[in-house]
Formats: sequence, structure tokens, C-alpha cells
Amino acid sequence: MSQLTPQEIHQLAMQEVGNYLESEGYEFLAVNSQIKRTPQFVCVKEKNLFFILVQGTRYPDAPKKFDPDLIKKVKDHADKNNAQLFLAGVGFANAENYDFPLTKKDPYAVNFQGLQEIQ
Repeated sequence: MSQLTPQEIHQLAMQEVGNYLESEGYEFLAVNSQIKRTPQFVCVKEKNLFFILVQGTRYPDAPKKFDPDLIKKVKDHADKNNAQLFLAGVGFANAENYDFPLTKKDPYAVNFQGLQEIQ
């Protein structure tokens, strides 16, 4: 069986982050699941607007290492809309052995440590 594609990894990351946001009481205004479109989530919570930038990675890539140019672009957009920007990096690995490839049939380990605010 073939390894998960970058779009499939992104979809898994979107599910993880979406479930987290829902459990934390965020209300979704817009969801964009395309891998190159940002922000992926536009949410409100307690009358505040939030832009959430989601990145899914495969081990050994670091889930919290975002492209600084992309962050600046989205931060400028967030500022224009009086929104707070958060990053959500989600890492995935084969649960049996991190060095094994990750396929659709494999159980996987998740590395998601919540949202990281960008000031």
C-alpha cells in the first residue's frame, strides 16, 4: 500500500485541529481544507476573531516549523481583519515504528500540542 500523500496528511491535521477547536468552544465561520490556501480555519470565540493556520507533517519533519514568509502574509491579513493568528502544527508517524512509512492502513501517532499564538 502506498504512503499517505501530502494532501491526506493535511486532511488528517485538519481533522485533529478541527476537533480540538470544537472541544475548546470555537465557532467556525469558514473552513478551507486546500493545502495551499490560508488560513484554514476562521473562527470566533467570546466575540473575538481567530485565524488558524494548519500544517500537517510526517516524522521526522517538525510540525511547528512554519514558513516565515507565509506567517507574515497571513499575519498581515489577520491584522487587517482585527483577528488573532494561531499556528497549529500537527505531526504524524507510524505508531509501530516512527521510521516506517505511513499508509492508510497503519495506525498512527499524533504530535499536536495545541495552538501557538503569533503576536
